[in-house]
Amino acid sequence: MPDDQRDRLRLIRTEGVGPVTYRRLLERYRTPAAALDALPRLARAAGRQAGPPIMTPEDAERELDRTRAAGGCLVFLGDADYPELLALTDDAPPCLIFHGDAALAQRRCVAAVGGRNASANGQRMAETLAAELAQSVVVVSGLARGIDTAAHLGAMRTGRTIAVIAGGIDQPYPPDNADLQRRIAGTNLLITEACIGTVPQARHFPRRNRIIAGLSLGVVVVEAAPRSGSLITARFAQEAGREVFAVPGSPLDPRARGGNDLIRQGAILVESAADVLDNLPAIPDHGSGNLFHRPSWPGSSGPPIAAGAGGGGPEIPRTKPGEGHDGGNERPAPPEARTRVLALLSPEPTMVDDIVRRCQLSPPVTVAVLLELELSGRVETLPGNRVALLPGGTD
Repeated sequence: MPDDQRDRLRLIRTEGVGPVTYRRLLERYRTPAAALDALPRLARAAGRQAGPPIMTPEDAERELDRTRAAGGCLVFLGDADYPELLALTDDAPPCLIFHGDAALAQRRCVAAVGGRNASANGQRMAETLAAELAQSVVVVSGLARGIDTAAHLGAMRTGRTIAVIAGGIDQPYPPDNADLQRRIAGTNLLITEACIGTVPQARHFPRRNRIIAGLSLGVVVVEAAPRSGSLITARFAQEAGREVFAVPGSPLDPRARGGNDLIRQGAILVESAADVLDNLPAIPDHGSGNLFHRPSWPGSSGPPIAAGAGGGGPEIPRTKPGEGHDGGNERPAPPEARTRVLALLSPEPTMVDDIVRRCQLSPPVTVAVLLELELSGRVETLPGNRVALLPGGTD
């Protein structure tokens, strides 16, 4: 593995370095090697006595070897094979693991998602719809039971599909879809953010859902109960400027309530593939209309992103070449700045824009404080440009 790729993997696997923090570190220090060197200083500046544990070069090589042995390959943000649409999202995964035909990730994609406990009618609709869509686009889903499984099977009848999973490529989940996962990896494409050996857990699925939304020009919801994971995928799609579609269901069936709610709030009603294909944007709408004028989607913890904001939050100050890393003499944020920011944080996710407006600090200083606090294990950066205070994170 080239040194730069190995350092990228080591940075990604460092405790406290999520997708947003990864981008901020590279923006500030320009190279992954310089960012790795800065991690202990940043953590100490925020009150942590020791820096976060950092993956060794040997461990990085071992992960690469294990991934290759399982049939996968690592694709880093910025690589030619990295999905272009996904790269446009604010919290795009810095590293993906592909198993299968990588070229599918560059084609026009539509996601089809829904409940695990799906009715026979819902599964038939998902399979038929996916088979029709797959003649024109690649169908993306999450390989879960119910609607996801039906969507993959329908797409493979007439075209191509991408399965986005929550665990490692060597950890089939659910177990009864192990054969389907192998088939997709062998003839289509399997994608995950999780490193080899990762067993799927509940906290991994929202991260998987944001990848499904980010890969796709639109997301179609077929049977989703209120507060289901499918509605989280729809919210991620909305925040990324993608179109949201929903198949209507009987008001007597609680499994259809989430999809019906989406339609009431502005999602496009779907009865056939034509309803989707005729309304797909040529490119994503990054905050200049589309769905951003509509009310919050079910499952959202905050209002939609304002038109023009693009979900980017405060602008991260850009440096000229050579100015991002000064050999370790960069000044940490002053203690009073950390005090102001911490006072505005809580365990409930908070928009970074709100913190910038209320802490009376400049956006660069606020971003620097949040970076230090995340690396010290005191706050967590979440999808949608939000941050939350971790237990014990106050002074």
